[in-house]
Amino acid sequence: MFTRLTRHSSLPVNLGGLRASVVKRTPGSFLHSSVIDGLLIFSIYNRQGPFYIRPSLVNRKWSVEMSLPILSLWALIAAIVASCATEINVGILSLALALFIGVYYGGMKLSEVAAGFPTQLFFTLVAVTLLFGQARLNGTLDKVAHRAVRGCRGNLGLVPIMFFLLALVLGSIGPGNIASAALVAPMAMAVAGRTGISAFLMALMVGNGANASSLSPVAPTGIIANGIMARIGLAGMEWQNYFNVCLAHASVGFAGYFLFGGWRLFRRTYHEQDAFADLPAKADSSHNASGASEGLEPRHWLTLGVIGALIAGVIFFNLNVGMGALAGAVLLTVLRVANEAHAIRAMPWSTILMVTGVTVLIALLEKTGGMDLFTTLLARFSTQRSVTGVTAFLTGSISVYSSTSGVVLPAFLPTVPGLIQKLGGGNPMAIASSINVGSHLVDVSPLSTIGALCIAAAPAGEDTRSLFRKMLAWGLSMAVVAAAGCYLVFS
Repeated sequence: MFTRLTRHSSLPVNLGGLRASVVKRTPGSFLHSSVIDGLLIFSIYNRQGPFYIRPSLVNRKWSVEMSLPILSLWALIAAIVASCATEINVGILSLALALFIGVYYGGMKLSEVAAGFPTQLFFTLVAVTLLFGQARLNGTLDKVAHRAVRGCRGNLGLVPIMFFLLALVLGSIGPGNIASAALVAPMAMAVAGRTGISAFLMALMVGNGANASSLSPVAPTGIIANGIMARIGLAGMEWQNYFNVCLAHASVGFAGYFLFGGWRLFRRTYHEQDAFADLPAKADSSHNASGASEGLEPRHWLTLGVIGALIAGVIFFNLNVGMGALAGAVLLTVLRVANEAHAIRAMPWSTILMVTGVTVLIALLEKTGGMDLFTTLLARFSTQRSVTGVTAFLTGSISVYSSTSGVVLPAFLPTVPGLIQKLGGGNPMAIASSINVGSHLVDVSPLSTIGALCIAAAPAGEDTRSLFRKMLAWGLSMAVVAAAGCYLVFS
């Protein structure tokens, strides 16, 4: 709207929750404003003289009052920016902001703010990461990995594909994408150096294979995404979520494989003994693990049996993932096939704190109306048809610099119902899938943990600077690819 201001006129306005008045000293100015649920985006057009904005005066003192929804939304924005620009654990920051805004500024009880803590999510993450920490530390996952890569039998073209599948399978059975990449990347990059495979090509295959496993129902990120989606009315979509992200990463991964010459590798062979000798392996020294190339021991078979029982229980008997994982971890501890003390120390406590802290802040936004403002802003730049592409691009762009599971998914998935309402309709699963795909597809960037793991494992003599630039260009381009793909597939 355009409001003409006359000489010495005073016009009350709402500046993002700030009560203020616009004072004009000379005629001929226009205030152009767009109001979005109390959030004012404004421009000033003035040909003949200046004007200024004067906050309301109370007893001749400046008085500024910001609404609780606006303040909580700014807190979320601050947390996202901090996660991109600093090394601060955004979970601690989010928790502190939620307590300060809710209790001190909003007058809420501490118990009301604390009610936003995701107790079930915390329990599930602790149980799952404990179990697979034990499996990693007692050498079971390393044994499986080394056996799998030997199945290529000298065909060099199959080696990157095998590492893609290995990262996918290892991540899908429970450890998740980051743990899978941590296991596979050292082996894959070492083999690439010994056989002459492009380090960039191998990093793409390992990174996309690991990320393809992200939303497995028993993987940490899958647990996070599915838990949030269940709260917004999208329960029972666990396998569809997994399939969507898996298919997206398989598509771009194999596109990269052929684009960067992977098909030419089928013309070459390698000597298995040279390629796979002395590959990196990690095991819990307390068990005196033998070399990864030797056979499976009873403790490895028992660990695999527990993992298999957990997966079967989740798939066929609707077993609670957290309960099953905790039971398995206790069994391995009692039978002394894994050191629980080492596994507890190795758990990703920083990530768990990050996810739960951000979730508390998101819960505060939902209670105060800040989430409604957030969805209004998203809806302003979208239509029913374009919303999938817009959300995929936005979440991908943020995820390049921020944590996907700890920041992006907890911040954006809760906006889905509000977006549907404000756009006048739409497919909630399509929007949620766009958020999931967009935020994960960029995670082969060297700014992500998985990309960094691949660069850190680069073979001796590799130009890591060049590798960094190539992976960064790939990761950034995936935000555009995700937007286009989600627009075409989900719209």
